Amino acid sequence: MFVSTKINLSCLPAFTKSKIYSAIFGLILSVSLPGVAGAETVMQKVARTGVLTAGTSRDALPFAYSDSQGKLIGYSVDMLTLIQKQLEKELGKKIQLKLVGVTPAERIPKIINRQVDIICDASSFTWERDKKVDFSISYGVTGTQILIKKDSNLGSPESLINKRVGVLAGTTNEEAIKQVQPQAKLVYFKARAEGFAALEQGKIDAFASDSIILEGWLQTAKNQDSFAIASAGGYAIAPPRPYSREGIACMVPENNSKFLDSVNYSLVKFMQGFVNDNPKYVAIFDRWFGSQGVVFLNRDLRDLAVETMQLMIEFHEDIPQKDL
Repeated sequence: MFVSTKINLSCLPAFTKSKIYSAIFGLILSVSLPGVAGAETVMQKVARTGVLTAGTSRDALPFAYSDSQGKLIGYSVDMLTLIQKQLEKELGKKIQLKLVGVTPAERIPKIINRQVDIICDASSFTWERDKKVDFSISYGVTGTQILIKKDSNLGSPESLINKRVGVLAGTTNEEAIKQVQPQAKLVYFKARAEGFAALEQGKIDAFASDSIILEGWLQTAKNQDSFAIASAGGYAIAPPRPYSREGIACMVPENNSKFLDSVNYSLVKFMQGFVNDNPKYVAIFDRWFGSQGVVFLNRDLRDLAVETMQLMIEFHEDIPQKDL
């Protein structure tokens, strides 16, 4: 039998009643809005579960993409593995790296909703994004260029007037084209493969993306001789002048400074090791960008990558040799 019990607070002093009401309100709030009371940090979550859940791209070759078996691999995925190893060292336990494929539009919502702990793909810093997530230091550099058919004369901002330029919504490539030529007709795609196919079929005049990602597509395309990568000066200009220049960085939830410290330490360790010719880290870079890598970087792009790493290293204290 259920017995209803009423508590009479009228006889209690006002101060005591106030404390009781506050406690009840806090309990209700913590039940209805669990994120408000004592939100778990990423480090606490990883320590508790032993799992680092990381979002990455399925089609940003060579940064992050699905291979022929559907496995997520790439330069940025290797950075996630280094972060995983650093967390294992700091937490003193094995950590599983759980990879989740995400589209550009899904990246920030999944971080905000804590569906993933970190995103490492081909993401670039913007002030608008920084209002919602926090960024790591840059571990790579790229810029916005366009893929065109080789008989096209597109490249300069003026040449893009009234031209159909494919972009992925919500990317820095979209913003770069808007800035250099507001009169370009943007055509939106959900995936890069759709944009590449549309260009091949003549449905668009150009497709805008990160320079290294375009190099990756061009070097692996069956009909690569039919296409070229153009920049602000056209496709025959060397070195190229991209419409924008951006650093590649990881994104993490806001207010997770301890986790971000571990991420940045891992990235600086990698860059310091690479610049100092540590074979372990040189092998990681060359796996994706070396002469036998997935995408061979020409001398200009490789020099730019190394220069960016050197700047990042100079801005930070050296990692002790015993930790490399």
